[in-house]
Amino acid sequence: MSQERWTAVDDYLTDMLAPADEALAAALADSDAAGLPAIAVSPPQGKFLHLLARVQGARTILEIGTLGGYSTMWLARALPDDGRLISLEYDPAHADVARANLARAGLDKVAEVRTGAALDTLPVLAREGAGPFDLVFIDADKPNNPGYLEWALRLTRPGSLVVVDNVVRGGAITDESSTDPAVTATRELFDLVARDPRLDATALQMVGGKGYDGMLLARVAA
Repeated sequence: MSQERWTAVDDYLTDMLAPADEALAAALADSDAAGLPAIAVSPPQGKFLHLLARVQGARTILEIGTLGGYSTMWLARALPDDGRLISLEYDPAHADVARANLARAGLDKVAEVRTGAALDTLPVLAREGAGPFDLVFIDADKPNNPGYLEWALRLTRPGSLVVVDNVVRGGAITDESSTDPAVTATRELFDLVARDPRLDATALQMVGGKGYDGMLLARVAA
């Protein structure tokens, strides 16, 4: 199997099950025009997140890592009219693009983008009494994933779902000798999840237009 085949299958799945509407297509186009890195979730992955949020019956969602707001839009569209999504983005320029994309999609009343380092803004959310969140999606700088998980547990409840993107690292997750901070932190993340009795988790390998990676899903059990 090749990247060419993976991409072709992703394109087929997108056309059949997750076709872009005007707002989603514009979000990707504007993100590209603004020079944002092309690291947003793929359309099938966005639809997967959307369905997870709907199956979860989520009314409140926390996203760590906004980028241009593409995944934010998929998640926000799963919320009821009185739902709420808070997305945390480090880069002010990225946050501006995301806010514009959300406003164009009519989601700015549901989804709020906060700017700053997430490990600084997460304590602010706690002090404000935000949450508990029904779903947390972590897709930011990978070296801080262990810290993001700890905050996710503080801001959720039994029955909440935590989803972490990019946990396979093209297979590098199995390399015990890796010195890549993204790999070592993700291995630490797996250790934390595996040892925490409050979490019931699995991870899925994924291939597609974005290459070879995967997501971790963890339900807060107690």
